[in-house]
Amino acid sequence: MDARDVTDHLLQRAQWGAGRSSGPGGQHRDKASTRAELVVDGAALLGLPSAKAERLAERLGLDERPLRILSQTERSLARNRELAAARLEALVAEALAPDPPPRRASRPTRTAREKRLAAKAQRGTVKRLRRPPADE
Repeated sequence: MDARDVTDHLLQRAQWGAGRSSGPGGQHRDKASTRAELVVDGAALLGLPSAKAERLAERLGLDERPLRILSQTERSLARNRELAAARLEALVAEALAPDPPPRRASRPTRTAREKRLAAKAQRGTVKRLRRPPADE
């Protein structure tokens, strides 16, 4: 079951809402409900494999609160619904992606150490030459 299948599963169990959106649209904006709201809660995870459901609940925070996705950039409700579904798919794909491999610490090379020490010595020389002459 890949991210697309999981997204389809969540979309079937999600609640859709519509409302008035802000932005361009003139009189149409004032009269039509074109903002799409997608709400996915923890109950939507039922029916998924337990490992994926646990991972999604943890990474999307579904065990604490429902996930709300709003879209109001377009002038039509259908297009805003498509955008909200695409955002959900991107979030699910990111949540199901494996963790990156842990970073392994490395030591600086001999050349890097020598360059750093040479730069420190050069900087010290510059500062020493800027000092006022010693009164003796």
